[in-house]
Amino acid sequence: MSVLGLSRFQFAMTTVFHFFFVPLSIGLAFCVAVMETMYVVKKKDIYRRMAQFWGKIFLLSFAVGIVTGIIQEFQFGMNWSNYSRFMGDIFGAPLAIEALLAFFMESTFVGVWMFTWNRFKPAVHVVFIWLTCIGSAVSAVWILAANSFMQHPVGFKIDSDGRAKMTSFGAVISNPQLWREFPHVITGALMLAGFVIVGMSAFGLLRNRDNASNRAFFTRSIRVGAIISLIFAVLVIIAGDFQTLYIIHDQPMKFAATEGIYDSTGDPAPWKVIALINEQAQTAKGIEIPGMLSLLAYHSLHGSVKGMNAINQDFLASKGKLIQSGTEHPEISNYYVPTNVLFWSFRFMAAVGFAVLVLSILVLWFTRRSKNTLASSPWKLWILGVCTYLPFVGTTGGWLITELGRYPWIVYGLQTIADAVSPHATVGSLLFTNIVYFLLFVVMGGVMIFYSRRVLHQGPEQAPAGEPVDDPEYAPATATARKVALA
Repeated sequence: MSVLGLSRFQFAMTTVFHFFFVPLSIGLAFCVAVMETMYVVKKKDIYRRMAQFWGKIFLLSFAVGIVTGIIQEFQFGMNWSNYSRFMGDIFGAPLAIEALLAFFMESTFVGVWMFTWNRFKPAVHVVFIWLTCIGSAVSAVWILAANSFMQHPVGFKIDSDGRAKMTSFGAVISNPQLWREFPHVITGALMLAGFVIVGMSAFGLLRNRDNASNRAFFTRSIRVGAIISLIFAVLVIIAGDFQTLYIIHDQPMKFAATEGIYDSTGDPAPWKVIALINEQAQTAKGIEIPGMLSLLAYHSLHGSVKGMNAINQDFLASKGKLIQSGTEHPEISNYYVPTNVLFWSFRFMAAVGFAVLVLSILVLWFTRRSKNTLASSPWKLWILGVCTYLPFVGTTGGWLITELGRYPWIVYGLQTIADAVSPHATVGSLLFTNIVYFLLFVVMGGVMIFYSRRVLHQGPEQAPAGEPVDDPEYAPATATARKVALA
């Protein structure tokens, strides 16, 4: 164990746990806003009950995301003080705007939305949740502006004290990396939230399929969630392709690692579906599809991909210079990234995107009008319920690629991870805080699951008197349900 290793593990643990809830809260805010808008437009009370019910899950994820975000910020000073000194002038502006503008906007209007259901007309009240949704998206922009500088530094100079100083705020917020990363993150968050609604609704149907009111509620929720997850599964694939086309040229080592390419390919380039990678021997052997990588990477039948060995040799031959900075880093003897993690993370991420797309289509087919067979099929509901966790695997894989793909840099071409760690941190203190944070995250995760499960078991608010208990657009799912609906 070392100070550097424990510091990296602690930040990775915090970031991964934090990123479980940030996309969920961003996406659920949008889903709830859509549901309440449907209530305003269609005047059907079921959409109001949907917005209120899924709003509870949104509030839980929002709260946990805030706590984990605060813990993450503490670590900049405790474990990464050299990084904070180096990057303080760059990070200051976007993170201050995120806290003082976007987060305040988001937290203010979520409170107004939560406590004023009976104080404003529906057409006014729905504005509050849309402002919350916009606030969360704007917050993501500023966080990703800071992260994008770490991927592709722009608008800066290295001062006489060795720190990065901002020279152009406009360049930082117009960073091409930002506007390729943001669409991928935001569409992934909306896909995730839509499918979480699908999975949790499936569990809701499993618990009480014979209650006509609950069945109508969760069937509607499944369809709304499936439509949202389907739309954004398509968009996240497009956004991912858009970002990849940029990474091929901007971070070629990251791209080569995601494809397991040590030696440069021929033209056209084959695509490895799966591979057995030996990082020490620098080999990757597996099942290949001839020419497919050229099609995926360049949208062409031709094109080769430079391998990691060639990229490393070019880097060392230029005395460790990268295009963005021109700074020399002769202390880096070899420039390689964790290939196994990147290779498999990319495949899991891509597989999740396509799986959500296919499952969303199947859900819409099984719940189509007058042919609703989903509620009467426990095995289908179980599969959907278990798949609730599937999008989290995809978003985590994407984040691992983003962050580990620039190794050994913490700021690409400017500062290495080894240079960024706090000089006064000790193994003992880091071991203690790692244990404390791990236990804290286990408790917080358990609380989130416990209360989400409790909300699900309590079920939605029952349909008001006089409203049909069953949804007229869908046939009753079971014989028992037919009796209940006719009673």
